[in-house]
Amino acid sequence: MANELTEDHVSRRGGAPLMVAILVAVLGMLGMLIVDHGPWNKPKQQPAFFAKYSSTGEAARAVGAHVLPTEPKLQVEPNPPVPKPVHPVNPAPR
Repeated sequence: MANELTEDHVSRRGGAPLMVAILVAVLGMLGMLIVDHGPWNKPKQQPAFFAKYSSTGEAARAVGAHVLPTEPKLQVEPNPPVPKPVHPVNPAPR
């Protein structure tokens, strides 16, 4: 009886979905590595003396944009019109 169970277990083909999943994962990782780190995706750094403008504002003004300060935020709740206490109500224990 033990021999029959061993033969059944060896001849079973249940690992095909696992092998397909591993193959898809490996191909996906290789594809991401090629796309992200390929020769066409190298950063193009320039030395500092090539820079024409020292700030974003200067570059924006050079193309004709108007750089304006941001408007102040509105207060959600105004401060209550009561005087502030000079001493706290419950002093800290010493």
